[in-house]
Amino acid sequence: MSKHQILNPADHAQLRIRTDAGPALGDGVNACLAIPAEFRRLACEYPILFRYDAERGAYSALALFGFEAGENLYLEGGHWDAAVRPLAQSVQPFLIGRPDTGEAAAQVHIDMAHPRIATDGSGAAVFDADGQPTPYLEQVIEMLGALDEGYRASDDFFAACKRYDLLEAFSMDVTLDSGAMHRMVGYHLVNEERLSALEPGILAELSAAGHLMPLYMALASLGNLGKLVRRKNRRSHG
Repeated sequence: MSKHQILNPADHAQLRIRTDAGPALGDGVNACLAIPAEFRRLACEYPILFRYDAERGAYSALALFGFEAGENLYLEGGHWDAAVRPLAQSVQPFLIGRPDTGEAAAQVHIDMAHPRIATDGSGAAVFDADGQPTPYLEQVIEMLGALDEGYRASDDFFAACKRYDLLEAFSMDVTLDSGAMHRMVGYHLVNEERLSALEPGILAELSAAGHLMPLYMALASLGNLGKLVRRKNRRSHG
């Protein structure tokens, strides 16, 4: 169960955060939220797929790490075997909090029940001896801001995708060297033919709104599905 608190030097002066990687630290997941603003950065490493929540009537984007629940094929001996990580994964155990009412500024919260909270004096310090944010915390705050801004802007991106019917259901059977098979279902991807067939005026509109690049990056990222299968095969052989 999470235990959110507003981060402040009075209550968290000695707080330290574990920055290594592992399933026990919250990294044992097969996918993570991704925002369109980071698709270009993520497309070099991860397949970017989409999921539709029928209850909310909304899409979200995911960076895929594995094919089974709890499977992260990018975890290697206490570190991520990837040049970048999605912002939503990188900021843990921190998050943005907002008051229920009013126009007050967002605040940095921390989940004190998260496994990244160090209890043995190790890990990265959050505040220095003067109660000022350490370079580590400053970097986290910057990422939180980018994540929050990108998440808010994603509504327009998905509205454009819906307006021009650019996302389609996707399924894939993954057959491993061992003969085992995994079926990927419940995902969506960008329909390349529909995107290519859009009128120049619509493409210009999407480009001006900053939506065209993420769409192309999501398409380009699909080449990482084959790489993910190879990671799975290496893990199975090991």
